[in-house]
Amino acid sequence: MIKITRLFQWTIFGVIGLFGVLGFTNAIVTLTAIDRDLTRETRENSQNIAKAIADSNVDILLNNDLSTLQSRIDQMLPLLGSNGYIYITDEHNEIIAHTFVPNIPEEISSSEPTGGIIERTLKGKGDFFEVSHPILAGVGGNVHILIDQDDVSLLIQGAMGNQVWPLAITFLVAIVLGLFLVNLAARPIQQLLHYAVSLAKKESVDEPQNEKLLVRKDEAGDLARLYQYFALVADPKRSGIDAT
Repeated sequence: MIKITRLFQWTIFGVIGLFGVLGFTNAIVTLTAIDRDLTRETRENSQNIAKAIADSNVDILLNNDLSTLQSRIDQMLPLLGSNGYIYITDEHNEIIAHTFVPNIPEEISSSEPTGGIIERTLKGKGDFFEVSHPILAGVGGNVHILIDQDDVSLLIQGAMGNQVWPLAITFLVAIVLGLFLVNLAARPIQQLLHYAVSLAKKESVDEPQNEKLLVRKDEAGDLARLYQYFALVADPKRSGIDAT
């Protein structure tokens, strides 16, 4: 177990706090970027699907082959997640094919023509965002795709979860490493304290660790030699210590 020297307690608390602030800031930035990027990616993919349906079914629409059109959009439905919908309107904004079961929600059937990306709430089904793409520049109607926002949220949460664990592990490793380094820095102070107490109690100081302490070229070594000098000044006849 790593013991924190009282002299360095505030230092380690500061290190932990610093890592905490950095980790929290990094997590917020990363998770915000994930949310933004996945939301944009999902909407772009939905727009691409709508465009693909619009571009690949022109002949079917011109021939008024609605059964084949229905079959085509049913095949595309798995690409939209667990609760996505597709509906196609003609040039008069009449729905000619859809994947709603059992019937078309009133919010869709009674709505005005839309373009771009909008948000919808369908009673009993949830919250969606809707993208659309024109068929033959709108002359042939429009393809509309609804993506469940809960599916997008689950996707974002999964991606966030994959990022949270590495961030948490990095934070814990940083704290343990900080404790280890602070404890390493405090070790000479602990040895110096032990040496000074031994001198004060006139105990034997002929120990290998004290020998290493006395030859150190840093402040701990300087203080150890100073304590040794004062001990000899106080008791010139004391044995077991040599002036260095």
